[in-house]
Amino acid sequence: MNILIVGDLIGRTGRRTLKHILPNVIKEHSIDFLVLNAENAAGGFGLTLKVYEELKDLGVDVFTSGNHIWDNKEIFSFIDKKPDILRPANHPMGVPGRGFGLFEKQGKKIFVLNLMGRVFMGNPTLENPFFVAKKILSENDFDIALVDFHAEATAEKYAFALYIENEFKDVANKICIYGTHTHVPTADAFLFPSGMAYVTDIGMTGAWHSIIGTSYDAISKYLTGIPTRFEVDKSQGIFNAVLLKAKDKIDLVYRLQIFEDIV
Repeated sequence: MNILIVGDLIGRTGRRTLKHILPNVIKEHSIDFLVLNAENAAGGFGLTLKVYEELKDLGVDVFTSGNHIWDNKEIFSFIDKKPDILRPANHPMGVPGRGFGLFEKQGKKIFVLNLMGRVFMGNPTLENPFFVAKKILSENDFDIALVDFHAEATAEKYAFALYIENEFKDVANKICIYGTHTHVPTADAFLFPSGMAYVTDIGMTGAWHSIIGTSYDAISKYLTGIPTRFEVDKSQGIFNAVLLKAKDKIDLVYRLQIFEDIV
């Protein structure tokens, strides 16, 4: 089984880049299951029903997210109706949506869990993602488990992965922990000694010569300290993803980084 995980999709530029690159990736690598972080897919902030349907048509099986999933209020009208849209599972009781799901493809049970880190994330209501993950993974049976850990601090991401590896020694080689949120890819896609797959951050799919997908105008925040509205950059895109190859366990994880062809 070949599983593709696409990093944070940034607005119209990210969607354009995805449309240009994804069909060839699916064909070349015989992709069986596709997960994409869509918290920035609509205008760079949040997800709309129209954008969700557009991405479904491209072959996305599951959508994960993070702190920006609530930015577009339209999400509240449909998130409970779409079991393939996930929000962080460590939100407190009463938050709409779901934080995990079990999906079957090619006769395999693929469990997808979405969590959000707490270091530098500015949300004091979040439950401890370490304990939440342990409880949820313990209560669910799977052939492969994919965990989107949406977090700012690289140390928290790596510590989380080591914790899960230690707590789930018997099935660690069936688990992939991957980071999202920073939009900056890290050069550490590898298998731990236990066989668990890991990457600190997949990176984004959006305009590469930009401020993490937004236009140069966002520089004013760093020059003046005054909040400014970020606009999605429209220049050449980049596609960042990781590919997992798995049978009875995860056998291989490696990074894909492809620049969009601009005519």
